[in-house]
Amino acid sequence: MTIEVRPIDAIVYNQDKVKMKDVIAPPYDVISDEYRDELESRSEYNFVKLILANNSTDLSDENNRYNTAYKNFKNWLENGVLQKVEKPCIFYIIQNYEKNGKKITRKGFIARNRIEDFSTKNILPHEYTMGGPKEDRLNLTKKCKANFSQVFLVYSDPQKQIENAIDYTQKPFMDVTDDLGVQNIVYKIDDEKTISLIQQVLSNKTCLIADGHHRYETAMNYRNYINSSDANDNTKFVMSYFTNMEDDLLIFPTHRILTRWVEPYVLLDKVKKYFDVEEIVFDSKNKLAKKTELLEKIEKESAKQISMGLYLKNVNKFYLLKLRENVNKILEEYDVPEVLRTLDLIVLHKVIISKELGYTQEEQMAQDGIMYIKQEDEAFDMIDSGKAEASFIMAYPKIQDIKRISEAGERMPQKSTYFYPKLLSGIVINPLA
Repeated sequence: MTIEVRPIDAIVYNQDKVKMKDVIAPPYDVISDEYRDELESRSEYNFVKLILANNSTDLSDENNRYNTAYKNFKNWLENGVLQKVEKPCIFYIIQNYEKNGKKITRKGFIARNRIEDFSTKNILPHEYTMGGPKEDRLNLTKKCKANFSQVFLVYSDPQKQIENAIDYTQKPFMDVTDDLGVQNIVYKIDDEKTISLIQQVLSNKTCLIADGHHRYETAMNYRNYINSSDANDNTKFVMSYFTNMEDDLLIFPTHRILTRWVEPYVLLDKVKKYFDVEEIVFDSKNKLAKKTELLEKIEKESAKQISMGLYLKNVNKFYLLKLRENVNKILEEYDVPEVLRTLDLIVLHKVIISKELGYTQEEQMAQDGIMYIKQEDEAFDMIDSGKAEASFIMAYPKIQDIKRISEAGERMPQKSTYFYPKLLSGIVINPLA
C-alpha cells in the first residue's frame, strides 16, 4: 500500500463576511483558557468556538463542548459564514517568519490522505499519546463529523518537485498573519495536472507524523467506529498538512518542569552522579546575557554528547549538564531499546526523573508533578515566579534522530518535539459526513 492523497471537498470561511485575522486560531492543544477568551472576543465566528468551545466535556450535559461546537458549525454554514468550495482542491501554504534575526520560509500543503495503520510503516509516529485528548477529539468528531485541524506530516523529496511546480504568481486565496507574526499565504490548487503531480510524488513516500499524533489516532478510532465497507468513505481519510523535510524545518524542544517540591541541592547532587556540571552564575544585571550563554552552550555541547540546562528555584545560577557516565545499564533495566539510548529526554526521564526522583511512568504520563512546556521563556519564568522547583532546558531535537527512531518502529517520550511554526486552525475544514 502507498500513501494515497486526495483533494478536499472543503468548507472554508466566506471572506466577504469575516476578516481572517479575527477568526483564525492556533491548534486546540496550545490554547490556554485566557487565550481562548481573547480569541472569542475577536469575533463571534472565531474558530476556537469549534475546536475548543468554552463548555464542559461532560457528555450528560446538554450544553457540553461538543454540542456547542456542532450548533456553531451548523449555524455558521446556514448563515453563509462558512461555505463549500466550488470544486475539490488542495491548499498550498507558504509560511514566512523570522527567528533569531533570520527570515525563514516553510512551504507545504493541506490535503486528505487515506488513514493507514502504523503496521504498514507508510505513516510513522514518533511520540506516545495520551487517552484523554483522544477521547476529547473523538467526541468532537462524532458530533460534528468533520476534521477541524490537520495532522502534520513530513516527507522527504530532495528534488522539491511539488515546490517547483506551484504557480506563485496566482492570486492567493488567503493571506493572514497570526499572533506570532507568522505570515500564512494560501493558494487553492484545483487543476488536475498539479494535483496529479502531488499524488504521484507522495505515492512512494514514507510520512512521519511531526505533530498531531492525537488527531491521527483519533481519525483511526473514528474510522473504526464508523466501520464502513465503502472504500471511498470520507471517514477513511484524514485532513493532513504535508511538508518536505528538505525545506526549512524548525523543531523546538519541549522542556521538562518539575512542580513537585525537591530540595535544590539534593537534586543537584543526584544530577552530579551522572553529569559534569558547569555553573553559570548571574545577577540581576547580567541574567539575560547569562541565559543566552546557557542556551548557546546547550546547543554546542549537545552536538558532541547528551547535554541540557538546569535552572533551580531560589538559586542564582544556571547549570550546564553534560552526560559523563555510561548509563546504558540503567536504561537496560527500564527496557529502553538501543536506538533510544542516545536521546537526551530518555536519559533525563529514566535516569533522573524515574530512578533518582522516583516518579512513576503513570505520573509522568499524567503530568503529575511534572509539566511539559514548549515555550523556552515560560520554562525560565516558572522558576522565577516560584511556580516550579526545577526546569530542565532541552537541546533542539534533530530531524535525523526522529526519523531514525521512527523507522526502527520506536517512539520518543510524549511531548518531545515542537515543530515550529504551528499550522493555523481555520484555513479549511474537511467534512466527513
